[in-house]
Amino acid sequence: FYAMMREQKEISTSLANVEDAIAFMEPYLKAEEDIFYIAFSSGLSGTCQAVMLAIEELKDKYPERKIYCVDSLAAALGEGLLVYYAFQNRENGMTIEENVNWVEEHKLKLCHWFTVDDLFFLKRGGRISAATAIVGTALKIKPVLHVDDEGHLIAMENVRGRKKAIHALVKKMQETIIEPEKQEIFISHGDCLEEAEYLAQKLKEALPVKNIMLNILDPVIGSHAGPGTLAVFFMGEH
Repeated sequence: FYAMMREQKEISTSLANVEDAIAFMEPYLKAEEDIFYIAFSSGLSGTCQAVMLAIEELKDKYPERKIYCVDSLAAALGEGLLVYYAFQNRENGMTIEENVNWVEEHKLKLCHWFTVDDLFFLKRGGRISAATAIVGTALKIKPVLHVDDEGHLIAMENVRGRKKAIHALVKKMQETIIEPEKQEIFISHGDCLEEAEYLAQKLKEALPVKNIMLNILDPVIGSHAGPGTLAVFFMGEH
């Protein structure tokens, strides 16, 4: 997938609709399973709204089942980290209602910090202007971005050079993380494993983190952020 992107092949994403959501969830309800769906940020996609509309239909059809949806206001392994915690909560005996409340209460403490290597992918997705992409590339500008409380991607600062961008991610984490010794830290990368490992090493040097998990960035987010994207996800003060 990332090789295709580097070759500038045509890549697009599409919205999951209500019918898709029903088709995905209904087999679980037929099997008498309850559902807790943690949705991709409504600030980046209409998928959450489609799922909520599907749930309203399914509640009428399966009134005996519990079906919940939480808008994660998160993306990629940020959403994944919420799913990870929700899974741990379930394994530790939390009820589905308690788990829904826990995720709602903690989702705005989940921090996303990331940088991209190629500004033209952000330009293609409408995140920055063509002029910004051209000038930024010429000056080797690397943006440091995060996800705000409404689930939108926001550029926070610009640095010159890749290494400085990686060090900026470490600094942002140092500023807001809570109880790092108890946390699982997630890092995702757009087919740049060596740099992800370098980021993990720098995080371990800076903070007494419990554990760091690395994984490749999924194609949906990757198609908008591009190869070379690096992101770190953790629980922070806000």
